[in-house]
This record gives sequence, structure tokens and C-alpha cells, in this order.
Amino acid sequence: QVQLVESGGGLVQAGGSLRLSCAAAGRTFGNYFMAWFRQAPGKAREFVAAIGRNNGRAYYTEAAKGRFKISRENAEVTVVLQMDSLKLEDTAVYYCAARTSDYGAILSPGAYDYWGQGTQVTVSS
Repeated sequence: QVQLVESGGGLVQAGGSLRLSCAAAGRTFGNYFMAWFRQAPGKAREFVAAIGRNNGRAYYTEAAKGRFKISRENAEVTVVLQMDSLKLEDTAVYYCAARTSDYGAILSPGAYDYWGQGTQVTVSS
């Protein structure tokens, strides 16, 4: 069982930045394909970004390209989502997700085995 813990959410003005972190107690993420999803009130959970295991290839939704960056840091202890140029529509609960395979659907929440509890990101005008 992998327990994921997100941190770094908060309230920020439009155009600002936030840095979300995901950590798992007692283990590193080297063997896991990692992703960030988000869910706004009344909407389905949606894919934001992911990073592969060995090659570290990054994947982004169109809304995130050019503004968000996913990375592995601290010797694979944490996975970070750096979010810049935040917009009102980025407001959501952001979730960290993990799975052991690099292959398969990236966009589907059902393709991931482990989830964090979520961290709230609120962008104000």
C-alpha cells in the first residue's frame, strides 16, 4: 500500500504561482508512474500532468502546457507540480496519483492505483 500526501495548496491571485508536492511515507517514487489530477466543484476529476518512471518523460493537458511543470525531486522522494500564471479556472482540489506501469491510459483516473487526499488550490481575481 502506498500512502500519498499532497501539500502546497492555498489561495493565490490570478497570475501567481503555487508549488504542490506529493510525498509517500517511507518510500521513493522511482518505481512509480506519477500524475496530478484535479477536480473542481460539480465536475469530473481531470488529468493535469504526469511523469514517467525511467525516462522521466512528462505529459501535460493542453490547459497546463507552458504554465505547469511536473518533476521528481529530492532523489525521488517527492513529485512536484510547479504551477505558474494561474488562472481562475485552475481552482480545484489537486490530487497526486501513482501506478507501477508506464503503459496504459494516462488520462483516466481509473488507471491509477494510489491516490492522495487532495490539496485545495483557489485562484482569486
